Amino acid sequence: MTGFHLWLRSIAFNAGWYAGTAVIALAGVPILLLPRRAVVAWAQLWTRFCLWWLRVTVGLDHRVRGLENLPAGPVIVASKHQSSWETLAYTLLFPHAATVMKRELVYIPIVGWAMARAGNIAVERGDGARALRGLVRDARAAIAEGRSILIFPEGTRVAVGSERPYQVGTAALYRQLGVPVVPVALNSGLFWGRRQFVKRPGRITVEVLPAIPPGLDRDAFMTTLRGRIEGATGRLVAEAAGTERIGNNPVDIDLADA
Repeated sequence: MTGFHLWLRSIAFNAGWYAGTAVIALAGVPILLLPRRAVVAWAQLWTRFCLWWLRVTVGLDHRVRGLENLPAGPVIVASKHQSSWETLAYTLLFPHAATVMKRELVYIPIVGWAMARAGNIAVERGDGARALRGLVRDARAAIAEGRSILIFPEGTRVAVGSERPYQVGTAALYRQLGVPVVPVALNSGLFWGRRQFVKRPGRITVEVLPAIPPGLDRDAFMTTLRGRIEGATGRLVAEAAGTERIGNNPVDIDLADA
């Protein structure tokens, strides 16, 4: 497929994405007054539309491996973050999780308000120890409600092949909450890159990895977490690039139909 066709497909996706988002957002404003579950259902409707439109226009879909590694009960899901794609798809894959996000997002009209009403955890970047205390407090409340926590340990999207340090927030949650941490790897950045307009056809793979049980010291935990996420991410990137063959057969899950 030529670069021109990729641009055309990406333009079509963005046009439909913004138009569909505007319609769904405006039509759903009254839902902001309803309980959290109604707001989450509204967000999932929007996500299903976005993923369906992405598949139709760009030819980009996805599969999920390793769901058997997700324990029953509340956990901390710690995921690699390469793209805006996972901020969409995770609304369906981890539907009742409280997502740790930067506070400025909640000020976006309608969409940001919905994020807050859905029970996500807004953190003020650069607020140091105060922000960390607030994160732990809000996460503990979500766990008490039987909800999981979703966090991106690097704190932001990171391009394929680049590295950023893992932030202290994940270690603080692990130490304070006493629940397993489930690492998640992916290769979404190959198809929908950070700050890139052009989206590429293909299949994103998300892999849920074995949980890390409570009880490790901070250094051991961070080493284990980073090793599992980065190792699996490198493997998924290589697999998508065709440089490595994986022996097991993945189970395909269509989140748009979940």
